Amino acid sequence: MSVTRVPSAKIALSTASVYPERTPDAFELAARLGYDGVEIMVGADPVSQDIDVLERLSDHYQLPVLAIHAPCLLVTQRVWGKDPWAKLQRAQRAAERLGARTVVVHPPFRWQREYAREFETGLSRMREETDVIFAVENMFPLRARGNEVVPYSPDWNPVDYDFPHVTLDLSHTAVSGSDALEMFGKLGDRLAHLHLADGVGIANKDEHLVPGRGNQPCAPILERLAGSGYGGLVVLEINTRKAVGRTERIDDLAEALAFARLHLATSSRA
Repeated sequence: MSVTRVPSAKIALSTASVYPERTPDAFELAARLGYDGVEIMVGADPVSQDIDVLERLSDHYQLPVLAIHAPCLLVTQRVWGKDPWAKLQRAQRAAERLGARTVVVHPPFRWQREYAREFETGLSRMREETDVIFAVENMFPLRARGNEVVPYSPDWNPVDYDFPHVTLDLSHTAVSGSDALEMFGKLGDRLAHLHLADGVGIANKDEHLVPGRGNQPCAPILERLAGSGYGGLVVLEINTRKAVGRTERIDDLAEALAFARLHLATSSRA
């Protein structure tokens, strides 16, 4: 007899997925389409930085904030101040107040020397003060004229370092040319967070395609997560900025959610 296993992993929509629409639009679309919650990408949008407004949006749409993505990008270097530790502390406080389980953080840039030097010990110290998980995300090297430049320290790839919680981003594995299934296997129980997107592996181009439109093993990874009883988050972090109008954006977000639900709902023989 075939039975359906109901996956325990919740599926969230990254607010970055609706750009150039804004954070309130992400709540509205996530609620309309049936996502389990949202991940807040803290960025230039003032609403993404305002915990009071985020709390009201969550209450209005009856949609939880499940994760906070700290402002780690080049374009957000001044968001929540210049001090990277202060940014993480604000992200932690935001997560605690909003009831989010996870803060996503990128490895430090090389020029953030003091921050990079203390990154592992500093995260360890913060973990002792909160139940919030800090999940370090895999990034990618940059390539130019046959040379590879790594702008992160200790590395763009957190898999081989002693981080107890890691975010696996499947668009970033495409850019870096990594074997995503191998990374998945190495992470084991340290995989706490999945950024679900796709890519075809164009150098220096972080595509964030709808899953199934690239060459990354999105379906096998979701199926393995379902089979393992994974309890972390699956976050759709796709690029819809080139969508021709809102209808196409909504279609992409709906397709991404359907893909995730399909491949998380595994069948087994009983």
